[in-house]
Amino acid sequence: MFRRFLLSLALGATLALGTGAALAQDAFIVVQSTTSTQNSGLFDHILPMFEDKTGIDVRVVAVGTGQAIKNAANGDGDVLFVHAKPAEEKFVAEGHGVTRFDVMYNDFVIVGPPDDPAGVAGTRDVVAALTKIAGTQAPFASRGDDSGTNKAELRLWKGAGIDVQAASGGWYRETGSGMGATLNTGTAMGAYIMTDRATWIAFGNKGNYGIVVEGDPKMFNQYGIILVNPEKHPSVKAGAGQAFIDWVLSDEGQAAIAGYEVDGQQLFFPNAGG
Repeated sequence: MFRRFLLSLALGATLALGTGAALAQDAFIVVQSTTSTQNSGLFDHILPMFEDKTGIDVRVVAVGTGQAIKNAANGDGDVLFVHAKPAEEKFVAEGHGVTRFDVMYNDFVIVGPPDDPAGVAGTRDVVAALTKIAGTQAPFASRGDDSGTNKAELRLWKGAGIDVQAASGGWYRETGSGMGATLNTGTAMGAYIMTDRATWIAFGNKGNYGIVVEGDPKMFNQYGIILVNPEKHPSVKAGAGQAFIDWVLSDEGQAAIAGYEVDGQQLFFPNAGG
C-alpha cells in the first residue's frame, strides 16, 4: 500500500504539470496486452480518450496473454493488461508486478458450423459439449499459443477428463496463432472454436458460423491490469503507467469501456469496483 501511495504522489505531481516538462520523459508507455483487447477494437475506442486527457501516448503490444506476461516479466513494458487471473497473481507474487486490479469481464463462447456434427448447438454445459465434440472426433481448432483463451480452454478440457494433447494433429488442431487467425483457420476447416465473445462479435469473416455453446459460468472471462514493478525493472515509467491504470479504473475509464459497442452489442463489462 505504501508503494502505491508513493506512486500516487508521483502521479499527482505529473498530472499537475499537464503535458509539460514532467511528462517529457514519459511521453509514451508500453502496454503488454492480449489480442482480444486489440482485435475487438476496444483500445481504438478508449485510448484516444486517455491520450487526449493526459498527453501520454499508449503503445500496445498485442500478443497472447502468456507471451505478454513473459514480455512484462522481462521488463519490456510498463503495464500488463491481460486475462488469466492465476497467471497474473503469480506475476505479482514473483515480484514482477506491483498490484493486480480487476478491470472488466465478458465470457467465452464456442462457435461452430451450421451442420453441427457433434450436436452441441444450444448447449449451456460446456463440459458436456466438449465431451460430445471429443466423442464424435469433430474437428476443433485451438489457438495452442498459451494465451488467456488457450489457458481457459485447456482448463475446460481437463475438467471434461479429455487429453487433447493425445489428440493433437488429429481431430484436435493447434494453430499456434492469435484469435483472429484461429477463427479464420477454424471456419475454413469446419471446426469448432472457442473464442472470447468480444473478438467473435468484432470478427468480420463469420460466414455461416454461429455461437453453439454459451452461458456456462465456467466460461466467465475476467481481465486484470498491473503496473510492472519499477523496483525490479528501473526502466518502467511508473508515473505514466500508474496514470493509465488509475484512469482505466476510474469512473471515466470504466464508462469508456462500458460504452464500447459493435453492432449494438456491448463487448466488455467494467467491474473495477468489484
